[in-house]
Amino acid sequence: MADSPKPRGRPRSFHDKTDQNTVQSLDRALGLLEVLAASPGLTLSDLSSKASEAPATVYRALVTLQLHRMVELEEPGQIWHVGSGAFRIGTAFLRRTKVVERARQPMDALMRQTGETANLGVESGDEVLFLSQVETHEAIRAFFPPGTKGPMHVSGIGKALLAWYSPDRVQGIIARQGLPGFTSLSLTSEHALLRDLARTRDRGFAIDDQERATGMRCVAAPVFNAYGEPVAGLSVSGPAFRVGLSDAVRIGVLVRAAADAVTEATGGQRPA
Repeated sequence: MADSPKPRGRPRSFHDKTDQNTVQSLDRALGLLEVLAASPGLTLSDLSSKASEAPATVYRALVTLQLHRMVELEEPGQIWHVGSGAFRIGTAFLRRTKVVERARQPMDALMRQTGETANLGVESGDEVLFLSQVETHEAIRAFFPPGTKGPMHVSGIGKALLAWYSPDRVQGIIARQGLPGFTSLSLTSEHALLRDLARTRDRGFAIDDQERATGMRCVAAPVFNAYGEPVAGLSVSGPAFRVGLSDAVRIGVLVRAAADAVTEATGGQRPA
């Protein structure tokens, strides 16, 4: 009798997320890494407080992570930081898709054409995940380092993706994430957001008009895959005193052209 096929990456209990199928110490260590990644550095006591874990438990997890260079200890002050090992593993995500590589030149051109910061992002867990950035040389500028996440409904890239998602997918994201307000210009009603997404589709690019941060505007357009599905977004972000609404329209044409270039370079096609 032939041997039965071996599992190819996951056991039959893959969909069972109960405690018996999770490793609590690993779950705790990854949770600490997430807390640490969201800060510029934390002491042991601060980290244990934020994670609601005993200092001794946190310390054991940190030492284990340190052995794999996932975290590093800055001796003066005993400050823990995310380590080079975490960066190395994190960059493996970027290698999954050629969009990051193919977007680099169009992003650099966008920064030079507009004088503002160019960004690349995707959706991850109902949020925008920024993958890459080409910064302007201006002293006052937008800054979204790789790995930064944010709500989709108040993001240029987020709205550029939502505008081409199916209605069911948009409704699901709204139901799970809600529409919290961040400024007086945030779109906090479903009706207002859907109206804005319709305008985005009509003109081919999205505008975040100070909806996440007062004084900051962003213009974005989607990148499509071979099936005409939005898989990433390119954007240009800058302070409102340099990026007026009239400028946003001009920049939108450039951003859409750059996003279309990335779509073509990655074998995608813009939907009719």
